[in-house]
Parts: sequence; structure tokens; C-alpha cells
Amino acid sequence: MASNADTRPAKASGTYRIGGDLTVDRLGYGAMQITGPGVWGDPKDPAEAVRVLRRAYELGVTFIDTADSYGPFVSELLIKEALHPYADDLVIATKAGLSRSGPGDWRPLGRPEYLRQQCELSLRHLGLESIGLYQLHRIDAKVPLADQIGELLLLKEEGKIRHIGLSEVTVEQIEAARQIAPIASVQNLYNLVNRKAEDVVTYCEGNDIAFIPWYPIATGELARPGGPLDAISTEHGATPAQLALAWLLRRSPVMLPIPGTSSVAHLEENVAAAQVTLTDTEYKTLSTATS
Repeated sequence: MASNADTRPAKASGTYRIGGDLTVDRLGYGAMQITGPGVWGDPKDPAEAVRVLRRAYELGVTFIDTADSYGPFVSELLIKEALHPYADDLVIATKAGLSRSGPGDWRPLGRPEYLRQQCELSLRHLGLESIGLYQLHRIDAKVPLADQIGELLLLKEEGKIRHIGLSEVTVEQIEAARQIAPIASVQNLYNLVNRKAEDVVTYCEGNDIAFIPWYPIATGELARPGGPLDAISTEHGATPAQLALAWLLRRSPVMLPIPGTSSVAHLEENVAAAQVTLTDTEYKTLSTATS
């Protein structure tokens, strides 16, 4: 009989409680790539997108991250088609705060009435009565922060969202937002070769705030033949991408990587990274390497 580790490998990543009470398995899935080119419109193969989402849960993934702007709304609607009614242990996180006018075009829009409208639409598109984690996709410099976070706090108090998150922010911005409302997560660009958000990771760990690295799979020149990843890949029988994810999971207990893909085969490869355990020496080698 196959063990849980064999059939649901994401479980090997361990768990984290978002906001102190929303338990997820740490290796999640980012649902941006199940849309069309430029994150615009429908995917080339909607049926494969549905298969990817269902397979992710089968593999033990209980945290799926999306946004109203992915499509727009295409990703959310596919999630509902694939997984609704949702399993009790499945958490869907979504975001608002970026408007779209075409492929590859993203513009911050944080007016309170817009954030409220998008929350209502996400609730409808996802088929939820309350969103577990609702993230401000970007802070809009044209709107007072108190108005943006304040509206999310109102939505939380109304029971429409459970926890509030931020994306692409500095430590100073997190602290300012926390003066207005509790912040449960931060989603910034961060990976093995791009650690500009290192201070944010450290801050989140020190304050028990989930850190969700977007674009988590990046290896750069570290994966070159004879490079730091080469020998470690051979030792573990793992791909450089799997090692990049394993490094993130080792980096901090608040880290929730969300590798995305539109392919079931690639999804299975990504999730298998949860079963890769780096030695202290391997982790140090990767941590001190430069791309």
C-alpha cells in the first residue's frame, strides 16, 4: 500500500498557520500560469488547467494562490470549476489592487470602492462566502494607505475575508500597514538567486507573518555544469528547480513557496521538491553561492 508521503508528497513540506489559525501545507501552488499569454484571457488548454488544479490537491497541496487580475478572473473561475465544492483543508488566497487593460499590462488601483468591488467579484467567481487570505496586490501610491488597508479591515470585520496580506512591500510599509490592521502574509519576489527581499523575510519570520515568495524557481548560473547546484542535484537525484524550492523551504518556517505551472508533469516535479532534504552543508553552500 502506498504511503501518504508517496501519494501526497506536498505533505513533506510541513505546515504553517496563516494568521495563527489557518493551517496550510507549506508548498503551495500559484495559479497565474493557467491563463492565456501575458496572463490575459483563457489558457490554450482549459482542460489541462483543470487537471493541474485537481492534481495539485491530490498531491497534498492545500494552499492555492491566485488574483482577480489573472485573466482577469480566468484563474479564479478555473479554480472554482476544478475544485468547488472545496475540501475543508483547502485554502484559496486571492488578491486585488491591480487593474488590467491588456496582455502584460498591470496598473495599481487601490481605491476603497474598487477593492470592495473586486472582493465581491472574487467571492462570486470562487464560490466562497469568505476568502481565507485576501492580499493587496500592490500599494497604490495615489491612494492613502489608511484608505486601502482600512477597506480591507472593513471587509474582514464583515466576514468577507479572514486574513489580510500584502504584496511587494518594504519592511517600513508592512509596519505602517500593521498600525491599521493585522497583516497575516507578505508576497514578494524572492528566490535562490534574487534575495533583495532578505530583510522582509527576516522581519516576517520575527513577527510570525507568512512569507510567500513569487517566482520561487530561479537558479541562474548556479545550475551551470560544475556549478553549486550540479553536484547537489546528482547527490539527491533532483533537478535544479527542485533544489531551489527545497532551499526556500529550509530558509524559514514562515516560507510558503507557490511554484506555478500549466502542466501536470511539471506540477508533479515541483511538488516532489517537498521530499528533498538538504544537509546543513548543502544549505550553506547554496546560501553563500552567487549567481
